[in-house]
Amino acid sequence: MLESELHDLSDDADYAASQQQGSASVMLRSDSAKQSSPHEQDDAEVLFSKDNVAIHPTQFASERISGRLKLIKQGSSLFMTWVPYKGHSSEANLSEKDRSLYTIRAVPFTDIRSIRRHTPALGWQYIIVVLSSGLAYPPLYFYSGGVKEFLATIKQNILLVRSAEDANVFLVNDFQNTLQRTLSSLELPRAVSVACGPSNLSVDEPNSPSFNDNQERTNSGANNLSASVPQFHGRPKHKVNDPRDISIQVLEKFSLVTRFARETTSQLFGENQNNGFSGYERRTRIQPNLDQPKKSTDIAEKVPAENPVIPDPKPLDKLSLVWGKPRQPPLDSPEWTAFLDSEGRVTDSEALRKRIFYGGLEHNLRKEVWGLILGYYAYDSTYAEREFLMSVKKSEYETIKNQWQSISKAQAKRFTKFRERKGLIEKDVVRTDRSLAFYEGDDNPNITVMRDILLTYSFYNFDLGYCQGMSDLLAPILFVMGDESEAFWCFVALLERLGPNFNRDQNGMHSQLFALSKLVELLDCPLHNYFQQHDCLNYFFCFRWVLIQFKREFEFEKTMRLWEVLWTHYPSEHLHLYVCVAILKQYRNKIMGEGMDFDNLLKFINELSGQIDLDASLRDAEALCICAGENGAACIPPGTPPSMPIDDGSFYNQLEDEIL
Repeated sequence: MLESELHDLSDDADYAASQQQGSASVMLRSDSAKQSSPHEQDDAEVLFSKDNVAIHPTQFASERISGRLKLIKQGSSLFMTWVPYKGHSSEANLSEKDRSLYTIRAVPFTDIRSIRRHTPALGWQYIIVVLSSGLAYPPLYFYSGGVKEFLATIKQNILLVRSAEDANVFLVNDFQNTLQRTLSSLELPRAVSVACGPSNLSVDEPNSPSFNDNQERTNSGANNLSASVPQFHGRPKHKVNDPRDISIQVLEKFSLVTRFARETTSQLFGENQNNGFSGYERRTRIQPNLDQPKKSTDIAEKVPAENPVIPDPKPLDKLSLVWGKPRQPPLDSPEWTAFLDSEGRVTDSEALRKRIFYGGLEHNLRKEVWGLILGYYAYDSTYAEREFLMSVKKSEYETIKNQWQSISKAQAKRFTKFRERKGLIEKDVVRTDRSLAFYEGDDNPNITVMRDILLTYSFYNFDLGYCQGMSDLLAPILFVMGDESEAFWCFVALLERLGPNFNRDQNGMHSQLFALSKLVELLDCPLHNYFQQHDCLNYFFCFRWVLIQFKREFEFEKTMRLWEVLWTHYPSEHLHLYVCVAILKQYRNKIMGEGMDFDNLLKFINELSGQIDLDASLRDAEALCICAGENGAACIPPGTPPSMPIDDGSFYNQLEDEIL
């Protein structure tokens, strides 16, 4: 089937009916809300309702799922819902269970980053709603029009501005004014369950498109809209109480969208490549395929007893000197001392980084060495200079911390966004690595310290603020440093490089997934072609790996060892991308042999957690980096994290113009 045939739905037999039913949609204001059912809470107001808004789980237009889209306001909060109809004749082939998977239940606009509007030459307008995590709901097609009214209603209730990069992208709560941006930075970007997650704002499912709008109900639980949402969290001891990692939960729901919707949603990445990437790609087109077999290695890590996943066997090859390069024992105290002169300066920083790359560090050295490899201390600093810097930075940290600690209760009552951010941080930290003795137990002071560091960082970096996943990055640093101020400044140094992972526009994640796709094309062309044939080129299945640097894929000790290896930037500052390629290559035969599509691939990748051989992956990643050479470096756009961001003055540089 041609691409145009997939997107051209003009042959849909139900379109005529949808045109007639379109008159049922209305714009509801406060007067209509007062006429609604007594079951609807007085403070929950339906501002917008539109029938015949559909998603397409398959490439067949007749199998679309139609429903009603609403904007509901309660207090100062705006929510969006989309509920499919029941018993629609054109959707007889889809079960109620399948239909309910796509239901969007009361997602607050604090969880939404942007809305992308599409107006194709053939067919109907549709929108793609992008969450703060960078993931997206399936495209919503407006069969009876209404996109303009939908955006206008949003703009009347929250700040909505057109992106400077793309005139069809509207950013939610994005500010250009410095003061406004400072305050709005306390708006928490966070992800919510796309389909099945519970919501306190319930919406009755309409029975048909002719369902009377005056009979719509807002569940009596609508007055509890501020209930908790699942967050990023650590691995607790008891799985029964372990809520799923929310970003992956969103991604899993997204994976239920099959080929047609996924092709459309991939434009989130594909179209963004016009922001400098398409031209860059043309300038650095890679011809050779450097796919090389790897030497056989043993699995060094323990594999859980249930459902173990065995890597593909790796035959001997001509590059055995590279693939077989052994890992070394961790750097110990005598060896570390040999790298220092009498005053504490590192005499050969490159040799030190190389040594750490091949073996990591003994745990007792991490507190001293992490500050160096993260850039908190300079390699040529002396013991005395580091002590002095520590005291100066401690005072600076206390000054920043006092900014939020000095907020009175009266101020906090009028500072909604501060309360929301503080609340989310408090929810996140109690779910982060609680299986470790360092963080376990009630009233653990280390949990309080983690909360204080994250709140202080949100005031230190107003533009970036706090995003889910940051607690995962902070937990090992605080565990190693032990000191609140030192942990904070090391965390700051880390986010100088990984901060773009959490930017509102998700350009950091986009550039890394784009680079990953080009590296796979360069280093394993058959695997790249397979992903292309199975609609997997967006590489969303690697999202968690990149976002939090494999934090969920390895045990805590191995995560620390991997991180210190990555922080050396040897042999490449983008080694984490080569680690991604190495892991994919280890399991390529299983992926291709079983014909995994996007859904199965995502499930498979998630189930690899705890089963990946770290040493083998690092050996392979080094070899891939060496094989790729300059061609590999050319695949990675300048400024891709963890490179220092390119300061072009465009950060949060958005147009404050009319959206319509």
